[in-house]
Amino acid sequence: MVSQYNRWFHPYEINEQYKKRVAYFCMEYGIDQALKVYSGGLGFLAGSHMRSAYELRQNMIGIGMLWKYGYYDQERNDDQTMRPHFQQKFYSFLEDSGITVRVLVNEHPVLVKAMVLKPEIFGTVPMYFLTTDIPDNDHLARTITHRLYDPEPQARIAQSIVLGVGGAKVVEALGGAEIYHMNEGHALPLAFKLFEDYGKLDEVRKRLVFTTHTPEKAGNEQHDIHLLNRMSFFNSVSLEEVRELTAMHGQMFDHTLAALRLAKVANGVSQLHGEVARDMWYENEGVCEIKAITNAQNFNFWADMELWQAQERNDDQALSQRKEELKRQLFKEVANQAGKLFRPDVLTIVWARRFAAYKRADLIVRDIQRFADLVTNEEMPVQVIWAGKPYPFDFGAINVFNKLVKLSQQLDNVAVLTGYEIELSRKLKQGCDVWLNTPRRPREASGTSGMTASMNGGVNVSIQDGWLPEYARHGENSFVLPIADTSQPNEAQDDEDHGNLMRLLEKEIVPVYYHNQERWRHIMKQSMRNVVPHFESNRMAHQYYEELFNS
Repeated sequence: MVSQYNRWFHPYEINEQYKKRVAYFCMEYGIDQALKVYSGGLGFLAGSHMRSAYELRQNMIGIGMLWKYGYYDQERNDDQTMRPHFQQKFYSFLEDSGITVRVLVNEHPVLVKAMVLKPEIFGTVPMYFLTTDIPDNDHLARTITHRLYDPEPQARIAQSIVLGVGGAKVVEALGGAEIYHMNEGHALPLAFKLFEDYGKLDEVRKRLVFTTHTPEKAGNEQHDIHLLNRMSFFNSVSLEEVRELTAMHGQMFDHTLAALRLAKVANGVSQLHGEVARDMWYENEGVCEIKAITNAQNFNFWADMELWQAQERNDDQALSQRKEELKRQLFKEVANQAGKLFRPDVLTIVWARRFAAYKRADLIVRDIQRFADLVTNEEMPVQVIWAGKPYPFDFGAINVFNKLVKLSQQLDNVAVLTGYEIELSRKLKQGCDVWLNTPRRPREASGTSGMTASMNGGVNVSIQDGWLPEYARHGENSFVLPIADTSQPNEAQDDEDHGNLMRLLEKEIVPVYYHNQERWRHIMKQSMRNVVPHFESNRMAHQYYEELFNS
């Protein structure tokens, strides 16, 4: 039977406001626990966008990659330290769309097959996941779609070609799109495919929009332009033309800068990140306008409805009761993984997200004795849980994770959990009292995990970075640290932030939790009430049409 998804098709009537055909390209999507094609925040954000586009009946499709081994499975060694495990994944709910296209990688033909995720499966717009792992390809070509963020630079380049050029050809086979949205620069070869199709930069610009997600240098890829050219990254556009189009005349090719020169409009992912991105890029000639559209998360997917309804009725007893149940559910996972019995009447702090150096997972343990005093205080004890996946080849980040594992073995009410994927993330956000966020400002472009914690009555305790300055009212819906002097060396900033964080916990947060439950509940309810609708992804999905696609 031929799939109806071998052409541009939606099983709903398109909403008039969103009738422009948009193809959304992203390297990772966090759609559901069952579909392991994401690593962290970029994927969680893209997943929420796909759900909201469906809820709003937008004329959009998602283009992604079908990673045979996912990102990785986070397992443990004998001594409880972490071990990355790469295991094949199989998905019975993806269907063959009937579309296979051909791309060139290293001047070598590679076939790309598109598997479709139908909207009714997880409540998203139609999504097409690309794979090269098919019998018609040779071994090397089949490995292109094996690992998300492969450590080998040439494999990463090949992955971009498959996503960008392969994805564009799949869209063409479906009947074409009016707007191509690159969520991060990974799909950049798409721009050169469009140039080949339309022959003019203006025609490319009409169709291309771009979202930049990071002020981190590591997130803004650069490669040797000759290597990219040899690998067919620019499709069949000549190197001279590429240099002319992108104004890159040196040896290194900056992917983000190229995207900003080829798109009609771009955006950062929080108001602060918009400013940071403009400061970073506006000094370069020929870049497009960089707007700011703050990230958001999907309420229907992430929020615990029973807790939410108790807050809506202003039923404090039901709210406290449900929160206690959610804490118990989380603590079953703690008992299972760490052999520790956490108590629901104890203030519980969670730090959980991707383990990257700038996110400073270990900031709170900068002074071990002071941390130990905080968690073992008999009158006002504190439980702390860490979770998150370091990049499997970032040995510095893995060392921090393992250091925290070792520390947790010395303290009864401290736990480090492995397997930070969608369902564990949900348990942590629903079961925490405090959601701790400690990036080095202004390095966190948005950070959406705190939004979903807020939807579930978790109180954000955070550095004023990313989305937080738009949301946080200290002592009212969250607790924020004073802004550190970012002109200081990292070491000094870390000392300042650590001192402020510990003072805030010891003098304000812990005493309020134990001695002023009424005020704590007020803060908890405000944290919920102030996050929706502004930080809910239906607002974001609407804004992308208004400010990017229809502009």
